[in-house]
Amino acid sequence: MDAALDLARADRRLTAFLDSILARAAGLSGEHLAWRPGCAECCAGPFPITQLDALRLRLGLRELAASDPARAERLEARARDSARRLSADFPGDLERGILSSSEADSESFFARHETLACPALDPASGRCELYAFRPVSCRTFGPPVRIEVVPLPPCRLCFTQASGPQIESSRVEVDCVRLEEPPLERLAAKTGLTGETLIAFALAGDTRTEVGSHPGSGVP
Repeated sequence: MDAALDLARADRRLTAFLDSILARAAGLSGEHLAWRPGCAECCAGPFPITQLDALRLRLGLRELAASDPARAERLEARARDSARRLSADFPGDLERGILSSSEADSESFFARHETLACPALDPASGRCELYAFRPVSCRTFGPPVRIEVVPLPPCRLCFTQASGPQIESSRVEVDCVRLEEPPLERLAAKTGLTGETLIAFALAGDTRTEVGSHPGSGVP
């Protein structure tokens, strides 16, 4: 099977699984969820994404470029600007855009840039321009979830009037390792890249990046 097609199918299984789990969470949460168009408080500050997330974002940018070149150009310009800002003190391999495995270095870096808007966020509408292609972390943020036995709190704008038991009754288990690891391993075998990167680096480069070629960091 063609490597790109195989990865695309595996990634669709992953995102469909996550969307079904989070749809269940939304049903359990009901009015306690504050999600709405333009609610973008969580769309600020860099955070680690996988190489599979990065590939999905680049494919989304490519589709946007085909349907609305002007929007795609503005998005890529925002990504290049963010990449330049994040390059000065990037903790890791800047040439490849790979974050350091040192949590201490990364945490201080994220804290320093916590107000930097995500380049995929349209500043005019407050909407994500690559919503269907967003990373796993974006898909699972908002309602109370449990990931790898760790209970994570909901967005601070959600469940503001809920009791502890109400929050717990809405919590869902998100276990996507079995669906995420195999395509990550295949992608690493094709690109030679392992480790986590940033959204800005994923989107700042050539939107024509294909599976099997080196995506690079995209940093000018």
